Amino acid sequence: MRQKVTAVVALSLLLTTVGCDTQARREMAAEKKSAEQGPPPPAEVARSCTVRGHAPKIGIVPINLQALFFNQINTGARTVARKAGVKTQIVNGNDDSATQANAIDDLVANHYDAIIVDAVDTEGIRPAIRRAKAAGVPVVAVDATVDDPAVSVQVGVGNAEGGRRIGEALLKTAGNRGGIGIVGALSSTIQNERQKGFTDAVTAKGMKIQNVVDGRNIQENAQTAAENLLTRDPDLKYAYATGEPALIGLSAAVVGQNRTKNVKVVGWDLSSQAVDGLRAGWITGVLQQNTFRFGYEAMNSAIDLACGRTARKNVPVPTQLVTPDNVKNYLYYLEK
Repeated sequence: MRQKVTAVVALSLLLTTVGCDTQARREMAAEKKSAEQGPPPPAEVARSCTVRGHAPKIGIVPINLQALFFNQINTGARTVARKAGVKTQIVNGNDDSATQANAIDDLVANHYDAIIVDAVDTEGIRPAIRRAKAAGVPVVAVDATVDDPAVSVQVGVGNAEGGRRIGEALLKTAGNRGGIGIVGALSSTIQNERQKGFTDAVTAKGMKIQNVVDGRNIQENAQTAAENLLTRDPDLKYAYATGEPALIGLSAAVVGQNRTKNVKVVGWDLSSQAVDGLRAGWITGVLQQNTFRFGYEAMNSAIDLACGRTARKNVPVPTQLVTPDNVKNYLYYLEK
């Protein structure tokens, strides 16, 4: 009798294991399919033209080439350029405003017909943009908002509003109570706007900002800063990262210090590390910008301007709140 009971229990465990494995395989297959499908293609592609006897030449100056975020903007822009038959040149801004300004001047000197820039410093880049306009080269600002009349088109999201939105998501998780640590990038206009929007939202409901550390928009620096943040406050329950390098660095620090069971994290922009945290549940929300659409819209605007056509002055791009429940729908953001 005892042997029969043991056999039945063993069979039950086997069937349960097989069932779980089957479900896991189905989920993995669905996630793989979602990732392979890639982002939605551009809804439209600007009609090209001939400028001084050649197809338009468009320069692209991102903040850096390390973050997946900027590479996806480049991919989106080049997708449209390829379909339109437009030549592109990407010049790494290397997280430095002076480098970006020099890149814009060089592209103007080399007779590029329009320039797309994601500014490290939205004030520091303005003289170079004005020089480009004076030379007859239109500039499209993408992501970072450059408040200057020399900018022909602005493509982006409301960063302060995005910070408020992710702050409200954390308030629901926290029940409006607890202290928060922030991993920011204090030299970045964009990320300071995100920090302010978030801070205003959570403090208005009674939560407190415990500490802010500077990750400098560099993954390794962000990890070190996040490790210091967590070490300084062993009772910290919530943390916010204002950008992709900050969220990757914060994720590594939380895992490295075995804090995944007592720290809840929110932040900006998906990465493989962020997806792992979402699946495990200790990252509760990531505000994802439609990076590929940034590139699509910026390149379409640049082509129209290069060809002498009018373009919308402001092109808004929506954000998406990624949670543990819907992360499988956004895995294509892990691809360049």
